[in-house]
Amino acid sequence: MVKNIFVSMRLNQWVKNLLLFAGLIFSQNLFNSDLLLKTIYAFFLFCLISSSVYIINDLLDLKNDRVHPVKSKRPIASGKLKTHSALIFVIFLSFLSLFLSYLLSFGFFIVGITYFILNLLYSRYLKHAVILDVMCIAAGFVLRAVAGAVVIQVIISPWLVVCTTLLALFLGFGKRRYELILLEEKADAHRKILTEYSPYFLDQLISVVTASTVVAYAFYTLSAEVKEKLNVEHLELTIPFVLYGIFRYLYLIHQKEKGGSPSRLLLTDLPILIDIFLWLVCVLVVVYI
Repeated sequence: MVKNIFVSMRLNQWVKNLLLFAGLIFSQNLFNSDLLLKTIYAFFLFCLISSSVYIINDLLDLKNDRVHPVKSKRPIASGKLKTHSALIFVIFLSFLSLFLSYLLSFGFFIVGITYFILNLLYSRYLKHAVILDVMCIAAGFVLRAVAGAVVIQVIISPWLVVCTTLLALFLGFGKRRYELILLEEKADAHRKILTEYSPYFLDQLISVVTASTVVAYAFYTLSAEVKEKLNVEHLELTIPFVLYGIFRYLYLIHQKEKGGSPSRLLLTDLPILIDIFLWLVCVLVVVYI
């Protein structure tokens, strides 16, 4: 049962919570040991909160997941983990993670519980609203970035919010496209909202957010205000890595028919992994040296 609980917690999805470190890095506090430890602690707490959400979502989506070719293999959907066991565990995990968040920082707790409630609303209602369903997913990414800034008490940059929102929308619409192509005529049985989308419509949305993401990030790196605040030059050198990462992801979506799990692609696609590593190295060099 323990193994099935860990699988249900979706540890591979924790990579999304690395966004918490954005505030630490871009506020030039990466080498502040106190703030670094605080962010690491916040990262693990947010991982527990998000895992609680994943288990709750699996419980609420039990019927639909059983007809999905991939999700039907999850412990709760397949019956390997009993629903009452999952329910008891998720209640414990939710209260523990939120209580520890409160002890860490009241501001972090507010962001954490906002994320928790938003995802409960998403799992029950908002995932049935076209476009708004993906915007809720994007809001979850933004809250991760905001949580990282709040816990170390640094100013939340509007650029951080804008770029995170656009990138998350890009990933979200890509995921919807993958689901639509994968399930085909069975899409309605798994997720009724998919009938409101079409590959052409999603391609249009992806095109809009792709261009917007690139432009917003370019403006951020070229902003005189940002350069003055961080006291850095040539942050625009990181733009090619962002371009390649987006283009590579589009290639995987359209040519390889992937994109169902952005976190899995980030962990398994070697070119994207190398690109992210090089982007991070370039950011650290520009911002800290």
